[in-house]
Amino acid sequence: MLRYLHLDVFTDRLFEGNQLAVFPEPGNLTTKQMQVIAKEMNFSESTFIYPAERGGDVRMRIFTPGEELPMAGHPTIGSTFALALEGVIAKGRERFVFELGIGPTPVSLEWTPDGLRFAWMTQPLPKFGGVIGDRDAFAAAVGVSTADLLPGLPVQVVSCGVAFLFVPLVSRAAVDAVSIERKALTRSQLEAGLEELPVFFFSPEQGGDTGATVYSRMLAPRFGIGEDPATGAASGPLGAYLLQHRLVTADAARAMVSLQGVAMGRPSRVHISIDSDEDRITGVRVGGVSVLVGRGEIVV
Repeated sequence: MLRYLHLDVFTDRLFEGNQLAVFPEPGNLTTKQMQVIAKEMNFSESTFIYPAERGGDVRMRIFTPGEELPMAGHPTIGSTFALALEGVIAKGRERFVFELGIGPTPVSLEWTPDGLRFAWMTQPLPKFGGVIGDRDAFAAAVGVSTADLLPGLPVQVVSCGVAFLFVPLVSRAAVDAVSIERKALTRSQLEAGLEELPVFFFSPEQGGDTGATVYSRMLAPRFGIGEDPATGAASGPLGAYLLQHRLVTADAARAMVSLQGVAMGRPSRVHISIDSDEDRITGVRVGGVSVLVGRGEIVV
């Protein structure tokens, strides 16, 4: 029997946010077994925690139902809360380092007398990549009109460890209307010289909620994820995109929130902080909270 913790991540409410399974003692599982378990759990990601090998505190492997990832945000934040519950992270500790596929990844911790309150994940500095040239074909492939794409802003690849294609839309209604036709979308990306990538849609249009910088959705059929309620790995590059293309000021970029998962009935609030020096991005952090939903065992 293999035990796991089930958490909802980027929320402080049960049954919202992004689900995560954390296996704190996976033993001698093979890569194939971990992939099968992640597919069986059918959450966006599952994590497997191992002893450190390269100077960090633990080594973590992250699997979607379809493949292993070199890094991801909601598994890192959620696993931090799980390890605090397990006592692996001592109460009051301010820094913890995960060994991920991209290398050592530090997390900073904020505590209350009752336990861990908030966790910030440091991500690599952004890399800005290719741009979709044929906006008409792309819009048709994702179920919106060309007029729904924010004018003057590129549909562009950005990565802070994992590459996503960022799509700025004029309204929240346009974000909710997105419906991918995968073959057409893949063709559109390949014709732009890109590989098939997960796609992150967002709009800066404000709504009735308080404090949301953007309203967003992420769809990743390649990873076996129809839609993700909260995507930490995309939120760092999202913040970098917003600052790079002047959708926010440098001061505002230090305290942003992406409201994601609303269309799925699992609202998530992903906190983003981008530091910069004039026009140069110098720091990327993504943070949030998590709640324990339950504990279980799986037969292996």
